[in-house]
Amino acid sequence: MKHQLAIVLNLGGPHAQIVARRVRECGVYCEVYPYNVGAERIAQMAPNGIIVTGGLTEVPEGRKTRAPWLDDLGIPVLEVGTGTALSIESLSGGVGKNCLENFLTVTCDFSCDWSIKDFLDSAIQEVRNQVGDGKVLLGLSGGVDSSVLAALLSKAIGSNLVCIFVDTGLMRKNEGDEVEAAFADRDMTFVRVNAETKFLYKLLGVNDPEKKRKIIGEEFIRVFEEEALKFGKIDFLAQGTIYPDIIESGGDDAQVVKSHHNVGGLPDTMSFKGLVEPLKYLFKDEVRVLAAELGLPDSLVNRQPFPGPGLAVRCIGSITKERLDILRDADAIFRDEMAKSGMSKMANQYFAIITDTRSTGVRNEKRTYEYTICLRAVKTVDFMTAEWVEIPFSLIRTISRRITTEVANVNRVLYDITDKPPATIEWE
Repeated sequence: MKHQLAIVLNLGGPHAQIVARRVRECGVYCEVYPYNVGAERIAQMAPNGIIVTGGLTEVPEGRKTRAPWLDDLGIPVLEVGTGTALSIESLSGGVGKNCLENFLTVTCDFSCDWSIKDFLDSAIQEVRNQVGDGKVLLGLSGGVDSSVLAALLSKAIGSNLVCIFVDTGLMRKNEGDEVEAAFADRDMTFVRVNAETKFLYKLLGVNDPEKKRKIIGEEFIRVFEEEALKFGKIDFLAQGTIYPDIIESGGDDAQVVKSHHNVGGLPDTMSFKGLVEPLKYLFKDEVRVLAAELGLPDSLVNRQPFPGPGLAVRCIGSITKERLDILRDADAIFRDEMAKSGMSKMANQYFAIITDTRSTGVRNEKRTYEYTICLRAVKTVDFMTAEWVEIPFSLIRTISRRITTEVANVNRVLYDITDKPPATIEWE
């Protein structure tokens, strides 16, 4: 079903995503395009309304704040944050929010009834139209985006979806089993590759975090391609690209915030007819809503951000199975106590790190020389900056006692009280 469309025309400022989110919160589907998209293309898309965004101080020299052809289209236009109308800050409430809603409902006559359910129905049909009887290959990481993508494609094309889940041995406690269980009864070809031994061998003696990342990335591709060859001809590659990836990576001469590995085309080493990216117009919170709509378990829907290299960058220094298992157990206790206490709602991300420091301790009246675990919890809006969370001392005491009692070879627990900046959220 074709839905009504609003277009956010970005003059080059950093606020297009915020404006687009506010429009979608009003029940209106919208897409973001650079300022130079052109009158002809916009006319072809037939939007009900156009919102121009970008502060005057952020618009590059020589770029007009409003293209003259906009008025010739006969489509209502609202300017936000251009220095001539609504400010970005006012969109969150009060007069600004009312002004945006009035523009959408009265001026543009939007029905304001777009929902994730509408998106799901459209996405399934679009995938079927694109793929036909072809086979689609997906590298399933177990993260929110790839899990939602797998569930959506399963509904769309069933067993023509080949999901390869490469278990690197670098996931959190029980996560590999949870991912496999979540897709056990779905109509797809699901393969779990237990590659822990391969990854740990490649990482043996490697301490430098950048080398860890490079080794893990290269080995993942190697294992993935080796497994994919077993299925013969594959027609399409699926990627969990989401809308911020596209907006931030820029387009034409639009401003690039940061480049994303999954934006820009097909990998050189593999031959496919094309990419299947049904999530590419959704924001992260919308992906989570879609996950619930698809019936995915809460453990996947509300999964915290997790680095691509997994626990390898939370295991400071050399990586061994023993150290990873210690980290998994400590991290599980931390997450369990945060959830039970309700403090999980106060943090956007929290996790344990096993440091490369051992220290002297006492256990059963005997001297020990064991590992040090550090805990980190942060609150953030955009993950570009973050503040450490003030966990009650009583809770820290409980967590510390559980870790030093229940986890072997740990005799000291620390808590990281550093913001970002100067620190990053992850340690490596």
